[in-house]
Amino acid sequence: MATDTYSSTWVSHSSIGDFFKCRKLYYLKHVYRDPISNHKITLINPYLALGQAVHETLESLSELGVEIRFKESLMEKFEETWLNFSGELGGFKNEEEEKQFKTRGLKMIKRVVDNPGPLLNKALRLKDKDPKFTLPRFKLSTEDDIILSGKIDWLEYVEKDDSVRIIDFKTSLNEEETGSLQLPIYCLLVKNCQNRKVSGVSYWYLEKDDKPTSLDLPDLNEAREEILSIALQIKDLRAKRIYKCLRGGCFACTPMERIIKGEGKLISHNTFQDIYIIKN
Repeated sequence: MATDTYSSTWVSHSSIGDFFKCRKLYYLKHVYRDPISNHKITLINPYLALGQAVHETLESLSELGVEIRFKESLMEKFEETWLNFSGELGGFKNEEEEKQFKTRGLKMIKRVVDNPGPLLNKALRLKDKDPKFTLPRFKLSTEDDIILSGKIDWLEYVEKDDSVRIIDFKTSLNEEETGSLQLPIYCLLVKNCQNRKVSGVSYWYLEKDDKPTSLDLPDLNEAREEILSIALQIKDLRAKRIYKCLRGGCFACTPMERIIKGEGKLISHNTFQDIYIIKN
């Protein structure tokens, strides 16, 4: 049985989603490495840029004490963060498109400033014990050498019973589908990466709601079995290396395929991945 975490099968909410969208997409985003940089490849687009800018702005608040959290302008913080996604860095075609998305982001941040709610309470940061890993993770199955990982947007600390509430920020106009494994995965991560119980889970639809929408706590035994079943399918796929798109090229995998064909433009990179846009 493998014990090296780099050779384990890693799963997350995003990788599971890509697995179900398209096997070829899963390969290109989670297995393939650029032959020169040895990095993963990814595409940026205006919707992703908007989400990342809003998330980075809000998540930075959890690193500040409650008493100073809203002392400085959150709108200015968003403006600073947006510079990292301006123009081609966010996949914008022109200034007008960027303006539309930036305006949406500013409205979301303004909504939080006007209705901070749970963000006024103490918050915890879920971090991995090993500094080599940027995301919290735990062995979902030691026998099968499967690791579950993920990043939680906000962990509100509930002092009265020493528990935590999970809040996931949503910047999309669409609500999360019924049966989504996102919050169950986060609950499993919290349970296995720290000692406090989870007393609540919610989505905060920042485009339209002044406060988070609470959901029922998932059954973690059922969630674990479902996630493990999917993870075993992913492990089998990786072992067989049959990453064909069942539609012979679909909306999900085709843009990533274009990068491999040299039709993408490298606009930035970090330690782990090269970030592209598609050339017009």
